[in-house]
Amino acid sequence: MADDRRAAGRAVRRKLMGEAYADKLDAGVYKHPIMEKFAAYTQEAVFGTLWTRPGLDLKTRALICVVSDVAQGRDPELKLHLRFALNQGWTEDELSEAILHLAGYVGAPLVREALLAAIETFKEVAAG
Repeated sequence: MADDRRAAGRAVRRKLMGEAYADKLDAGVYKHPIMEKFAAYTQEAVFGTLWTRPGLDLKTRALICVVSDVAQGRDPELKLHLRFALNQGWTEDELSEAILHLAGYVGAPLVREALLAAIETFKEVAAG
């Protein structure tokens, strides 16, 4: 059963990231033996269990991750989850507005850093 969840998780992860970006991460970040263990865990537990649950579509789940990252000041994860959100159909304007909306709830400093991370990510995605 764990192997089935991991296989489903790998497929969801690649769909969210896009094939090229998933390949880039797999060849770089996740090539180290320690990070291979992390990748195996997240493919099964996060992507294979959480992302495949019924009740919310991938687009909504991606936005939840963006909001969570902004609220916690997790800019490296935010950049990854912004890619997920773009790949699921959110626009740059919608994502920027969602981030800006958080200023009244999590604070301007976190939102400022998140918007800077978003600008950088949007440029990277546009460049291919």
